[in-house]
Amino acid sequence: MKRLLLDKLLLWKDKPTRKPMLIDGARQTGKTYLLTELLGSEFENVLRLDFLENPELADAFEGSLSPADVLSNIELLTGQVFNAESDLLILDEIGECPRAVTALKYFAEKSPHMFVAASGSNIRLLNAFPVGKVEQHNLRPLTFHEFLWASEEPALIKAFEGQVNSAAAHTKLFDKLTDYYFTGGMPEAVSSWFDDSQDSILDRVATVTEVQANLVEGYKRDFGKYSGKLDAQLIESIFNNIPSQLSSVFDDSVKRFKFKGVFERRSRYADFESAISWLHRCRLVLKNYPVEGTPRSPLAAYQKDSRVKLFLFDVGLLNHMLGTGYKETKQQAYEYKGYIAENFVQQEFASMGIEPSFSWGDARAEIEFIIANNEGFIVPVEVKSGNRTRAKSLRSYMTKCSPHKTIKLTGTRGSSALEKEHIVLPLYYAEYVPKLIDQI
Repeated sequence: MKRLLLDKLLLWKDKPTRKPMLIDGARQTGKTYLLTELLGSEFENVLRLDFLENPELADAFEGSLSPADVLSNIELLTGQVFNAESDLLILDEIGECPRAVTALKYFAEKSPHMFVAASGSNIRLLNAFPVGKVEQHNLRPLTFHEFLWASEEPALIKAFEGQVNSAAAHTKLFDKLTDYYFTGGMPEAVSSWFDDSQDSILDRVATVTEVQANLVEGYKRDFGKYSGKLDAQLIESIFNNIPSQLSSVFDDSVKRFKFKGVFERRSRYADFESAISWLHRCRLVLKNYPVEGTPRSPLAAYQKDSRVKLFLFDVGLLNHMLGTGYKETKQQAYEYKGYIAENFVQQEFASMGIEPSFSWGDARAEIEFIIANNEGFIVPVEVKSGNRTRAKSLRSYMTKCSPHKTIKLTGTRGSSALEKEHIVLPLYYAEYVPKLIDQI
């Protein structure tokens, strides 16, 4: 299963010296597979320590944290010889061993020639972190591009990567997009979907549904295990309310998260701030901040934490938590559920580093996303889930803010490649939006 992040890991491997690599991300997004199977295939030998599975391996980091002493301890505990010049050392679930996190600083300072990679799903919950001593990346669920790679359909992958705008390509790609809406990007769900492609559709749907149910229950167990002094029930209530609040929007874009009614006797942002922050640090939610008036760069200057839209980190789990079946996802009538398309676009943008994102609104109009390029120009991105592309909100934004370029993501084939100012793209090409914005 190919991952886009692998290219950056290979660049890291080829550097003459390097900081330890740290892969952050929600549980079950494929961090171990990325490091062990994909990056690890570039090395003759890989030594992996899993601190969650084998807590006793933390003994390797007792006492001196000099790389030589740590490696000697690791060899004694594992019974494996490690070549510091050529082998890959993987410290999996490193958040379970705070001393190992601290040791990354010494690997960076004293052994920059070594290949040390670490991963964890609770990295951002740690009290201490070696700032500036690691090369850090976040691994999110599979993007739609990676989902197509997993399909192993070369003609379709070629069409996507070439941004082909034909009726045949649109039919096939939109069909795959609605499959993605159902499965989402969690590697186990995607793998089950394609590995069982010879089974009946009912069996495939049942398998993916079971995988998703287990994932959701696993996250909920983590709330109690890792929330510390925070109220795990409060965290779970917010997590459960994100899908229900998203689904309450039908014709308009997603509204900001409402706190009233989420948890008994709590109704203000201050009551929920820590729990929302916990979910965001664990990469389980995505944030979008509405902006009013005429936006200027930097957009972060407009950020008001109490006025935030919350999306789920995976569209497949969103549909699962709502009880949306595969048949409903595939039906044309499903297009009115624009919040699914909006969550999908938010996911695609997040995978490219645009998170938190920003939206725009006034009394009667809302634009789902506004993005600033490197020159400070603000581009509105409107999301339309179906074939209807009339955009009153976009016209309102154009009148009030005079953007250099506008983009609509829709269920249609999109505009001609010759169109450079008011671009219409099919939803499945959301990955290419940031590149278009940078071309102003």
